Amino acid sequence: MRRIDAHQHFWKFSRGDYGWLTSELAPIYRDFLPEDFAPFMVAHQIDATIAVQAAPSDAETDFLLSLAEEYPFIEGVVGWVDFGVGNAPERVAALACNPRLKGLRPMIQDLPNDEWMLRPDLAPAFRTLIDCELVFDALVTERHLPSLLGLTRRYPQMAVVIDHCAKPRIAAGAFDEWARAMRDLARGENVFCKLSGLVTEAGASFDEATFRPYVDLVLKAFGPQRLIWGSDWPVCTLAASYERWCSLTDALLTGCPAKERAQILGGNAARIYGLY
Repeated sequence: MRRIDAHQHFWKFSRGDYGWLTSELAPIYRDFLPEDFAPFMVAHQIDATIAVQAAPSDAETDFLLSLAEEYPFIEGVVGWVDFGVGNAPERVAALACNPRLKGLRPMIQDLPNDEWMLRPDLAPAFRTLIDCELVFDALVTERHLPSLLGLTRRYPQMAVVIDHCAKPRIAAGAFDEWARAMRDLARGENVFCKLSGLVTEAGASFDEATFRPYVDLVLKAFGPQRLIWGSDWPVCTLAASYERWCSLTDALLTGCPAKERAQILGGNAARIYGLY
């Protein structure tokens, strides 16, 4: 089995565009670079990763692509483009010429308009993304899911990956509305879901049982062929170590046959993002 971490981040403070990353997030308020991640790859037999943008800037995407050029284990990059500017289609097309660029991710969770993704003026950027066979990573929360459903129906040919299971409000015990929305989204065959980012939504104390209803829901709704594993490192370390998330994942997927586990832990990422 080829294991792929399909969602992790690198950042370098001197670049200066991580507006969300403040000293209040002390454990991750420093540089995180490929050499910091290498020990986890060895310890957990991670064969490759997808580096995902953490700043809404063109410079961030260029930075991640430069890392991918230097470190072959970064087999894919999910970058950022301002979909709302007039030259967005040209920027998307230019980035797509780099074989390591696999997808794009506007930071939707931080935008004031929950229906931003449905703006008519964004259509040229979405159409170019589709034409270039890139993946749309949806960084959304529960409140964005109705709009995301509309987007997936508007562009049924666009591969959409929901990051972090749409960040369910696990600590608050919220489940039913999120579950209904995720089931609706899962009916679209072009929609996929990342099994990542859950530990930072779970509050101060959690165990396998905390996540079981949420993981069982996405596993049943999307099926093992449309679920993608990732760590959200180093953000995950605000709540749990890389080791603990791997351990929780193993426990939560215990009931899956070996073939299905292999899909979730690597095969699906390779197929959906077109990794080498």
